[in-house]
Amino acid sequence: VPERPTLGNTDYAFEMAISNIRYGEGVTKEVGMDLQNLGARRVCLMTDKNLSKLPPVYAVLNSLAKHGINFQMYDNVRVEPTDQSFLDAIEFAKKGEFDAYVAVGGGSVIDTCKAANLYASSPTAEFLDYVNAPIGKGKPVTVPLKPLIAVPTTSGTGSETTGVAIFDFKELKVKTGIASRAIKPTLGIIDPLHTLSMPERIVANSGFDVLCHALESYTALPYNMRSPCPSNPIDRPAYQGSNPVSDVWALHALRIVAKYLKRAVRNPEDREARANMHLASAFAGIGFGNAGVHLCHGMSYPISGLVKTYKPKDYNVDHSLVPHGLSVVLTSPAVFAFTAQIHPERHLEAAEILGADIRTARIKDAGFILADTLRKFLFDLNVDDGLAAIGYSKGDIPALVKGTLPQERVTKLSPRPQTEEDLSALFEASMKLY
Repeated sequence: VPERPTLGNTDYAFEMAISNIRYGEGVTKEVGMDLQNLGARRVCLMTDKNLSKLPPVYAVLNSLAKHGINFQMYDNVRVEPTDQSFLDAIEFAKKGEFDAYVAVGGGSVIDTCKAANLYASSPTAEFLDYVNAPIGKGKPVTVPLKPLIAVPTTSGTGSETTGVAIFDFKELKVKTGIASRAIKPTLGIIDPLHTLSMPERIVANSGFDVLCHALESYTALPYNMRSPCPSNPIDRPAYQGSNPVSDVWALHALRIVAKYLKRAVRNPEDREARANMHLASAFAGIGFGNAGVHLCHGMSYPISGLVKTYKPKDYNVDHSLVPHGLSVVLTSPAVFAFTAQIHPERHLEAAEILGADIRTARIKDAGFILADTLRKFLFDLNVDDGLAAIGYSKGDIPALVKGTLPQERVTKLSPRPQTEEDLSALFEASMKLY
């Protein structure tokens, strides 16, 4: 494999776009004042059915009541949203004529709220206008959006910092999304108290999302090797490739995951570990929100979209579901063994952060070392033994590959180009982990 793919017309610049972030125990109580300061008159509060009965939503409701904020609540967000669940939320937002939004929940809620804000602000747009190509038209967003305050309750997606909203496109049975700096929240309120109500498996699976965000953005194709170079800055994608600023956030997030994820999973009373994982989620979000992710995420979308009967422990849902962080992490050993031929030193550095002893390691073994380190990490946290354990078999591989092919927005950021045969081999290698 060539050390650097030869590309014509590559980009020469990158830019950093993140939401404002406020962090602190109990900081949710300020949300009512924020809305007052924005002059908000009609606020849309979005959450899901489970969260609507839990302390994070009560904390927001108390603040809105205390500061006399006029709001309507939408609690019908679907965990792992679909195009239809997005459309239902968009319909609510259009009817409400809101001038500000508050999203309280994990990535599903925050992403749904971003989409509702976008299409309510752009009422003549067709749904597929802003959806990523090749599934949608991938048009740039040129309309002004309303302020959106995101209050994350999981330590995973980093959605409070990014301009990305992901959903299942049911007709094609693939995940896709909308990616634009214009849809990122105005403010992310990161209150570690909200993580104390997370059950063990939700802590683990959302933590795996942070892990892969950090690893993928750090090993992604460098921004100055990504093509084509945009003719106008509005066309520069949100996911630009690895860059010196994203690298800082990704590595720092990885160090926090290595130190605190196992503690946060094993002991719900470990406030230090849970608070640090909440921050790591935002740090990794800043990293991947600008660098992008690659194969683990590209391959995860059909793993989630083609789910058969799997229902995870600790998730109170009425439909089969592969949690996003789980669908991403199950392919990670195979993926990083594959990508390590390009920039092996970055893969080796990641393995060392995650606990590998690399003093006598050979650079050409970087991929195997990182893969083994990840397997041990997952085994220690009782992760299902590969795709076979969540209901897939070799016979499903063609459909999984077919579902990965439209994910060019992320797969093209892999440092090593991949063929359909490569993808088949990666899915096969991920059927069993241990």
